[in-house]
Amino acid sequence: MLNRFTGVVLGAVLGAGALSVPAVADPGPDATVNVVTTEQASKKIMIFDPAVSSWGGGAATKWSWSPTSANGFPTGGWSNPSDARLRSNSHHGGDVLVTAASGGFLGVAAYPSGKRKWSVAVPGADNPHAAEVLPNGNVAAAASHGGWIRLYAASQGAGATKHAQYDLPGGHGVLWDPQANLLWALGDHHLVALKVGGTAASPTLSEAKKIALPTKGGHDLQPVYGDKDRLWVTTGSKVYQFVKSTNAFTENYPQSAAVNRSGVKAVGNHPTTNQVIEAKPKSGCRTSWCTDTIDFFGSDMKRTRTGAEFYKARFWYAAYQ
Repeated sequence: MLNRFTGVVLGAVLGAGALSVPAVADPGPDATVNVVTTEQASKKIMIFDPAVSSWGGGAATKWSWSPTSANGFPTGGWSNPSDARLRSNSHHGGDVLVTAASGGFLGVAAYPSGKRKWSVAVPGADNPHAAEVLPNGNVAAAASHGGWIRLYAASQGAGATKHAQYDLPGGHGVLWDPQANLLWALGDHHLVALKVGGTAASPTLSEAKKIALPTKGGHDLQPVYGDKDRLWVTTGSKVYQFVKSTNAFTENYPQSAAVNRSGVKAVGNHPTTNQVIEAKPKSGCRTSWCTDTIDFFGSDMKRTRTGAEFYKARFWYAAYQ
């Protein structure tokens, strides 16, 4: 795959045991960057090649995974996978899948072997929605029903459960910002920036800034590749970009006429082009939050897998921003 790390640049320092943030190989504007999905019908993380027009057959499927005892995971809580992203992390040995499942699972798996690096079970009633690994190996997570953002000391062992907690009603998104050395988090009514303190073994979280959302129901939080000053933010009714330098939300961005719609569960852009990917619930899917079709805007196209229940979809690209 093209999207692997090739070097080391200046990065964030996060207490004891902090690591630099590696640089990402630029895939180029014409390169295919695969797409990772949380596919809830099969209870798997699935990676597809968007250049293949039909996702129904084996030609498009590049990788699929679920936590099993064979790859070292306790499997409790693995239902309704809700988040998946690629990171490269020296503490965890290189490329990793970072994932969450609404049934009560948070985990980090080596990619592509799928072997366990870290995982914990949390109450399914908390409904974990997003997970992120920090450069020092610790893992941040958001839970919507639990109303929290947590930072787990995952650098301390495969089953480490010690964590710091920041209360955020409707916690749905987390994203590490190596430029500002902040953890961004999204809830029902606010986007917050959290300062990470303490040590790798005993981390702390404190509020650095808190910005009210222009519409309610914060859902997805992702980088705007190509602009380090912007973040993607979805709510129940809109798709925004947040401008960090001005603390302002904007609906003025490429493809906004098509992209800015209600109910979007996942949004992101290709790392070197303006193509945008979205997952939006589709009528007739088994649940009110799933779809069998992923939409692309700017080089417009759709990719469908009959019977699938996609919740989120992202470009399989490792950079934080």
